[in-house]
Amino acid sequence: MFRGIYTALATPMKPNGSVDYDALERLLRAQLSAGVDGIVLLGTTAEAATLSAGEKTEILQFCVPLIKGRAKIIIGTGTNATSSTLENTRAALAFEPDGVLVVTPYYNKPNPNGLIEHYKQVAALGKPIVLYHIPGRTGLKLSNAVFDRLLAEVPQIAGIKESDYDMAHVMDMAVKYAHRLNYICGNDDLFPQFLAMNASGIISAGANVLAPAFVQIYKLFLQGQTKKSFDLFAQLYPLVKACYLETNPTCVKYMLEKIGFGTQTVRLPLGTISEENKQKIDRLLETADPTFFIH
Repeated sequence: MFRGIYTALATPMKPNGSVDYDALERLLRAQLSAGVDGIVLLGTTAEAATLSAGEKTEILQFCVPLIKGRAKIIIGTGTNATSSTLENTRAALAFEPDGVLVVTPYYNKPNPNGLIEHYKQVAALGKPIVLYHIPGRTGLKLSNAVFDRLLAEVPQIAGIKESDYDMAHVMDMAVKYAHRLNYICGNDDLFPQFLAMNASGIISAGANVLAPAFVQIYKLFLQGQTKKSFDLFAQLYPLVKACYLETNPTCVKYMLEKIGFGTQTVRLPLGTISEENKQKIDRLLETADPTFFIH
C-alpha cells in the first residue's frame, strides 16, 4: 500500500512566520516532478505541532488537489491525547487520504492497554494507519511484545514508520512483519539497511531537498543494481547527515532556502541554525552533484 519514496513535506514560511503558499506550491510541484511515490502532509517536518487548526486545514485544502492522482497522500494526525488525535483524523478524512500517520503518544508514555485502545479508536474511523515509532522524540520505545499485541488487535495498522536506531529491534521487526505490512524507513541515514531488510520504502525529510537522488537510489535497488544504489547513497550521505546537524526541519529549511525554495524560517521553539552549521552545509551544497536536488 505504501511503497517507495514519500516526502515528509516541510511548510515553507515567510520571515514573519506565516505560511508561504507560493513556495509551498513550488516545493510540492518539484517533489512530484522528481517522481516521489507519496507525500506526507502535517508531519513532524511540517512543524505541525506549531500550526493552528485553521492553518492545517488551509494547507490540506491547498496541497491535496495538487497531489491527487499523482502520488499517494498520508496525513499526520497523531498527538499525545486520544481526543485530539481523533479530532485531527476526522478532519483529515474530509480530504480522502490514503492513510493517516499516527505517532505513539509522547510525554505521557501510555501503558500497553492504553496505547492499544488509542489506536483502536483511531482505526474505528476507517482509514489505514501508519504507526509512527520514534522513541527519540516520544520517550516511548515499544517492545516487540507490545507490537505483537498492537498488530494483532488493530489490523487497520497497515504500516510502521520506524525511526528507532536500535538495529536489533529493527531486524526483529523486519523479520516478523515486513512480509505482511509496510515496514517503512524513518531514518534517512539508514535507508540502505532498511531496503536490505525488505522495507517498503522511506518517509524522508531530506527528500524535501534531495528527492531526485532518493528516487534513483530506490529505483536502482528495485532493479537489482544494489551496488550502484549504495554507491549513489554513499555520495549523498554527507548531505543526508547535514540535514540533521540540528533538530529537523531546521537544516532542511536552510537547504531549501539556499536552493531557492522559500526561507529558512522555522517557528519557535525551533530557531535558526548556528553559523558553523550553515558554513558546513554551504560547503556541501557548493560541491554536490546538482542532479541530487529538486529544481
